[in-house]
Amino acid sequence: MSLSKPMDLILQLTSAYFERLYTNPVRTKALTSCIIASLGNYVSQKIAGAKVTNGDSLLAFALFGLFFGGPVPHYFYSYIYPFVRNPLGLLLIDRCLYTPCFQALSLYMLSIFEGNTHNDACKQMKKLYWPILNANLKYITLIQFINLKYVPPVLRVFVMNIIGFFWIIYLAQQRAKQARTRGLRK
Repeated sequence: MSLSKPMDLILQLTSAYFERLYTNPVRTKALTSCIIASLGNYVSQKIAGAKVTNGDSLLAFALFGLFFGGPVPHYFYSYIYPFVRNPLGLLLIDRCLYTPCFQALSLYMLSIFEGNTHNDACKQMKKLYWPILNANLKYITLIQFINLKYVPPVLRVFVMNIIGFFWIIYLAQQRAKQARTRGLRK
C-alpha cells in the first residue's frame, strides 16, 4: 500500500502537467522550459566540478527558457504544422530553418542575459555557433525524426523536454569551456 503513494504522486503530477499543457500551452511550456534549462545548467556546473554555483549562468538559462525556450518552439510548430504534416517535411524545415536560427538566438540571448555587451555576445556566438549547430544536427536529427514520426503529438513536448534537458547540459558545458579558454588568454 505504501509503495503506491509515490506512484500516485507521479501520476497526479503527470496528469496536472498534461492538463496545463492542454489548457495553457504557452505558459506551461515557458515554465517547463525555464525549470529544465535551470536544472540542466545546474547539473552541467556540478558535472564540471563547480564548488559554487554560477548564479549568472543559472539565471541566464532560466530566463532564456522562460522567454524563448518554451514560447518560440510552440509558435513555430503551431504555424508550420497545419501546412506540413509529413514527418520528413517537418524534420527538414526544423533542421534547415528553425534549428540554425534558434541556436543563434539561444547563444546570443544567453550571453546577453549573463550581462555581456552586444559585441561580446556576438564574439561568443561566432566562436560557438558552428560547433554547437554541427553537434545539434549530428546528434539530435535522428531523435527529432523519431519524435515526429512515432511519438503521438500529445507526448512530443514531453519527449523534447527530456531531450532538451540533456542538450542544455551539453550547451552549458560548451559555453563554460569556451569561457575558460577565453579567461586563460587574457
